[in-house]
Amino acid sequence: MDLHKRQFLKASSLTLASLSLSPVVGAASSTATDSVALTNLTSKVKPISVDERKARIKKAQKLMAEQNIAAIVLEPGAAMDYFTGIQWWRSERLTAVVIPREGDIAVLCPFFEEPSIRESLAVGKDVRVWQEHESPFALVKQILVDRNVAKDGAKLAFENTVRYFVLKGVMDLLPTMVDVRAEPITLGCRMFKSEHEIELMRKANEITLKAYAHVWSKLQLGMDQNEVKSLMASAQSQLGGSGVWNMALFNEASAYPHGTNQAQTIREGSIVLMDCGCEVQGYQSDISRTFVFGEPTKKQQKIWHNVREGQRIAFETAQLGVAAGVVDDKVRAFYQEQGFGPDYKLPGLSHRTGHGIGMEGHESVNFVHGETTVLKPGMCFSNEPGIYLPGEFGVRLEDCIYMTEQGPKWFTVPPNSLADPIGTMGS
Repeated sequence: MDLHKRQFLKASSLTLASLSLSPVVGAASSTATDSVALTNLTSKVKPISVDERKARIKKAQKLMAEQNIAAIVLEPGAAMDYFTGIQWWRSERLTAVVIPREGDIAVLCPFFEEPSIRESLAVGKDVRVWQEHESPFALVKQILVDRNVAKDGAKLAFENTVRYFVLKGVMDLLPTMVDVRAEPITLGCRMFKSEHEIELMRKANEITLKAYAHVWSKLQLGMDQNEVKSLMASAQSQLGGSGVWNMALFNEASAYPHGTNQAQTIREGSIVLMDCGCEVQGYQSDISRTFVFGEPTKKQQKIWHNVREGQRIAFETAQLGVAAGVVDDKVRAFYQEQGFGPDYKLPGLSHRTGHGIGMEGHESVNFVHGETTVLKPGMCFSNEPGIYLPGEFGVRLEDCIYMTEQGPKWFTVPPNSLADPIGTMGS
């Protein structure tokens, strides 16, 4: 999930039968009262190892050599965590990691933060500190000089999210170097998940899916958004998820993909659209489900099944070697045949069909028109082609997929009907 959404919201098969839930549509309004067992699912999860992080740095250095990049400078965030294990935040006091094309990485941070930085630092011994009256940018320069890469015309790479004052502060001291984008290096590593990363994401998805089953069994007439979100947050946390986030939209509000501030309560026949996820060892899930509380109308059922077909088309289109944008195009072509759109026009699909996912809820690349990046093993995506009818309701089903040598596979398999609205874990 992206920062905007976070701020706004501030393995086993999980069929309803296996969870002892009633398969009746809108069962939460009548007979379904059994609870899903909320026991921690992460006791056997293994964190990313030191050797894995060293291999990541080695791959990054190989990519830097191929692209003639002297070094990359990372601020706190997913990339810094990915390579070093450091889990930190950004402030006006610079903490950074420098990965040179050859040699050991180096970390720089304020003097008083060093003990805290070392708590999560998994690789690298060269930690340099700066005092409050000193320039952290001078430390960056000294690291590059020490690694013998601060040369005229050499390329120094920064991610797009690096703040301007950091880039300018460094480059002012290294005027003969050239600043370039670091994404070819960082995404060249992070975009392609290892088997271990896939397992961590699978566990996060298992937690979220099981939490959905619990919440579905607990929905009641008159509940408001906060009550439903609290149920979901508590369930994911008890199941072992961290970094929990969730969204719940009812009735007309479900036509707004990221919600509205309007007060909403569940009534008979309500659409209940939820978008939720969590982290396991830093790797994320992102699942959306749309329920109907009570008996669904023919229109609700039709739109729900159109969205489910859109998901199927996206999954079947997402084959190795296919450009990511084609996935979005195929879904929109189907929706237009059903009378929606065209393109982003409402009623219809007003957002992209999916996004990359991993340590961040939204990563490159996206299932969006015009995206030419071809699909390769290790890539992971959300598959979420909703349909929104302003003034009425919206439906979104979202399940994530990962690319294998044999093509796409589901982390969670979408449900096939409103009568059985949870789905199952992928094989």
